[in-house]
Amino acid sequence: MAIMVTELDGGITRVILSERMDAAGAAETGMEMYYVGESSDRVIIDLARVTFIASLALRNIVSLAKTVIKRKGKVVLLAPQTPVEEVLMTAGVDMLMPIVRDQASAVAALSG
Repeated sequence: MAIMVTELDGGITRVILSERMDAAGAAETGMEMYYVGESSDRVIIDLARVTFIASLALRNIVSLAKTVIKRKGKVVLLAPQTPVEEVLMTAGVDMLMPIVRDQASAVAALSG
């Protein structure tokens, strides 16, 4: 499975993505990402296990973030691997939501 959603203390939703987030990965995760965006106000998107990210998957992440931010919520990206982080930075996704290295930093970013 390419997506797992868990609830952390304090009303934080953690979305763990894994494997290749290519067109197939984006299609597999798209509906769940939509539901998280519609129902959560504080979201950590854990990218530590993602080895590749395509534009369709980026669209899912940005769409989730915009939906949450519109409700005055917050989203952070957790621990992307270097190639994935380079794609995120090139696309400007880091301007919409911060990239953090560990879960404690992610929780702190959502609490502040």
